[in-house]
Amino acid sequence: MNIFMRFPGGRAKAMTLSYDDGVESDVRLIEVMHKNGLYGTFNVNFGVLAPEGKVYPAGTVHRRMSRSGIVSAYRDSGMEVAIHGFTHPYLDQLPPEIALSEVYKDRVAAEEIFGGPIRGMAYPYGTFSDTVVNILKTCGIAYCRTVRPTRDFRIPEFPLLLDPTCKHLEPALFELLGKFLDKEARHEPQLFYLWGHTFEFDRDGNWDLIERFAETAGGHGDDVWYATNIDIIDYIAAYRSLRWTLDMTRFTNPTSTKIWLTVGVDGVYKNYTAAPGETVDVTT
Repeated sequence: MNIFMRFPGGRAKAMTLSYDDGVESDVRLIEVMHKNGLYGTFNVNFGVLAPEGKVYPAGTVHRRMSRSGIVSAYRDSGMEVAIHGFTHPYLDQLPPEIALSEVYKDRVAAEEIFGGPIRGMAYPYGTFSDTVVNILKTCGIAYCRTVRPTRDFRIPEFPLLLDPTCKHLEPALFELLGKFLDKEARHEPQLFYLWGHTFEFDRDGNWDLIERFAETAGGHGDDVWYATNIDIIDYIAAYRSLRWTLDMTRFTNPTSTKIWLTVGVDGVYKNYTAAPGETVDVTT
């Protein structure tokens, strides 16, 4: 027997974006994402927000938003807000108690502003250690993105070391995207995970790159689930919570999330769904 996760709607593919630092140019990216039906996550350093009314010198590309700016940009956008270290430090270089404070204070500040649990994160500078990972567990962080490109579409095994497919600066970006969209995910589910900083589009003068990416990546809703980071991580966790009988004939969904999956027996594959609390017989 073979068992393969499917995303909501029975889709075999998912896509998400992740952008860091909470800068003014995030607003433009959100507009691009909305236009093309993409979703993702914005990782903010809540300890270094700009003062209200801050005006940056001409030519400044890294322009952090103020508290009112991030509320305006993200609150009703449909995007996820996550944390990125209170002051954007190298967490692995800090004493453990200070690293814990950086994560804890960032989460508390984010939750005070947005009024609900904030459980996602991206590592500042992409650095981490075993100690830092344990701190994230202590602080209730569900996932944390690295900067290590897989250049493939694997489903993460350990969400606290969540490796992206690539950064938008990846030379093979459109080759990877084409492979993802064309690849027949007959068995293993596929995830395309893009990350970066929106100020890089201002710095490099290449907003056309992400616009072309979004136009190409969007519009495949029959095959691709477009979702935020936490949506995908929570769905994967729910799928992995399914409880199977030892003879693999039935499974129960103990979660509050509807689950889709494909089961193959002797080369014959059938699709199944399980509502919250439902037990499903895969022999029928």
